[in-house]
Amino acid sequence: MKIQRRSPEPFFYPGSTTGILLIHGFTGTPSELRPLGEALRQQGYTVHAPLLPGHGTTPEELANTTWPDWWNAVRDAYQRLRAEGCERVVAVGLSMGGILALNLAREEKLDGVTSLSAPIWLQDKRASFAGTVRWVMPYHKRGGEKPPHIEQHIVPYDRTPLKSIANLIQLIRYMRKRLHEVKVPALIVQGKQDETVIPRSASFIYETIASADKEIHWYEKSSHIITLDKERERLFQDIHNFVSRVIATGKRGVSKEGKEFTCD
Repeated sequence: MKIQRRSPEPFFYPGSTTGILLIHGFTGTPSELRPLGEALRQQGYTVHAPLLPGHGTTPEELANTTWPDWWNAVRDAYQRLRAEGCERVVAVGLSMGGILALNLAREEKLDGVTSLSAPIWLQDKRASFAGTVRWVMPYHKRGGEKPPHIEQHIVPYDRTPLKSIANLIQLIRYMRKRLHEVKVPALIVQGKQDETVIPRSASFIYETIASADKEIHWYEKSSHIITLDKERERLFQDIHNFVSRVIATGKRGVSKEGKEFTCD
């Protein structure tokens, strides 16, 4: 049986002067992005996936971090790509990483941004009360495992600090008010079988950002960790197509009619 690589460590693949920053999700690690990173490396890009503070370690360490810590790590990773000689940079974020990627798009010079399963609304309504409940119940135990084709790639915690969930909610609310400041070319991706994020979050992001050049892609068979799910090969190609297009045009804020795609 083939042994799967499940390292939570960050990775950096040197390549061309086009850099792609991959940002993992809440309680996740770069492991959930490694297949995407390897696919993009094969296309010749420089690819960097940092490990956000408190992730890939212990729930206790996560509880000692805040969303500004996660954000600062994303900015540092962006600066590393620039320092390594990347003249063009596209940020791609999964789940919370998508929110952080969108924030990077309004704070730094990006050539494009892609959000995958990014949350505006969560399926679990209890998340909104995490800031209060954490005082009497510090941790929430992990539920059932993901399907085998996803579980074999991830490095999950067995419990999640409610304090950290409260920070996630703060980050989402912070960025929701600022989505209209995103103006770079954008690809919004959402699986219709998402068990964590309410899918209409993608529509809200697509409709709210100010990017003239934007696309939204729907994946009929994909769940939340879309980078590891059944339609991932198509996803990898869509991301490559988006990156190669925005790099080729070399323009930001160009007038372009938005497009919507459904993959089935």
